[in-house]
Amino acid sequence: MKKFFRSNDKMIAGICGGIGEYFNIDPTWIRIGYVVVSIFSAAFPGLLLYLILWIVIPKNPNNQY
Repeated sequence: MKKFFRSNDKMIAGICGGIGEYFNIDPTWIRIGYVVVSIFSAAFPGLLLYLILWIVIPKNPNNQY
Protein backbone atom coordinates (compact mmCIF):
# COMPACT_ATOMS: atom_id res chain seq x y z
CA MET A 1 0.00 0.00 0.00
CA LYS A 2 1.36 3.37 -1.02
CA LYS A 3 1.60 6.10 1.64
CA PHE A 4 1.73 9.84 1.18
CA PHE A 5 4.75 11.70 2.63
CA ARG A 6 6.52 14.99 2.11
CA SER A 7 9.45 14.62 -0.24
CA ASN A 8 13.12 15.38 0.17
CA ASP A 9 12.92 16.76 -3.39
CA LYS A 10 11.70 20.08 -2.07
CA MET A 11 11.77 23.76 -2.77
CA ILE A 12 10.01 24.86 0.43
CA ALA A 13 8.50 21.99 2.42
CA GLY A 14 8.31 19.03 0.03
CA ILE A 15 4.52 19.09 -0.40
CA CYS A 16 4.50 19.30 -4.22
CA GLY A 17 7.39 16.84 -4.43
CA GLY A 18 5.46 14.39 -2.27
CA ILE A 19 2.37 14.72 -4.45
CA GLY A 20 4.51 14.14 -7.51
CA GLU A 21 6.13 11.04 -6.01
CA TYR A 22 2.77 9.64 -4.92
CA PHE A 23 1.19 10.01 -8.37
CA ASN A 24 4.43 9.36 -10.36
CA ILE A 25 4.33 12.85 -11.90
CA ASP A 26 7.24 15.25 -12.27
CA PRO A 27 7.06 17.60 -9.24
CA THR A 28 7.72 20.56 -11.55
CA TRP A 29 4.28 20.10 -13.13
CA ILE A 30 2.67 19.94 -9.68
CA ARG A 31 4.46 23.16 -8.67
CA ILE A 32 3.42 24.98 -11.85
CA GLY A 33 -0.17 23.84 -11.44
CA TYR A 34 -0.20 24.88 -7.79
CA VAL A 35 1.11 28.38 -8.60
CA VAL A 36 -1.44 28.84 -11.40
CA VAL A 37 -4.34 27.72 -9.20
CA SER A 38 -3.10 29.92 -6.34
CA ILE A 39 -2.90 32.98 -8.59
CA PHE A 40 -6.41 32.48 -9.93
CA SER A 41 -7.82 31.97 -6.43
CA ALA A 42 -6.32 35.23 -5.14
CA ALA A 43 -3.29 33.36 -3.63
CA PHE A 44 -4.54 33.34 -0.03
CA PRO A 45 -6.43 30.00 -0.14
CA GLY A 46 -3.42 28.40 -1.85
CA LEU A 47 -1.04 29.67 0.81
CA LEU A 48 -3.34 28.55 3.60
CA LEU A 49 -3.74 25.10 2.04
CA TYR A 50 0.04 24.75 1.67
CA LEU A 51 0.61 25.65 5.33
CA ILE A 52 -2.04 23.15 6.46
CA LEU A 53 -0.53 20.40 4.31
CA TRP A 54 2.94 21.24 5.67
CA ILE A 55 1.66 20.61 9.20
CA VAL A 56 -0.47 17.54 8.43
CA ILE A 57 1.69 15.52 6.00
CA PRO A 58 4.55 13.68 7.70
CA LYS A 59 8.15 13.54 6.46
CA ASN A 60 9.21 10.39 4.68
CA PRO A 61 10.86 8.24 7.40
CA ASN A 62 12.86 6.27 4.79
CA ASN A 63 14.62 9.32 3.30
CA GLN A 64 16.15 11.20 6.21
CA TYR A 65 19.17 13.45 5.63
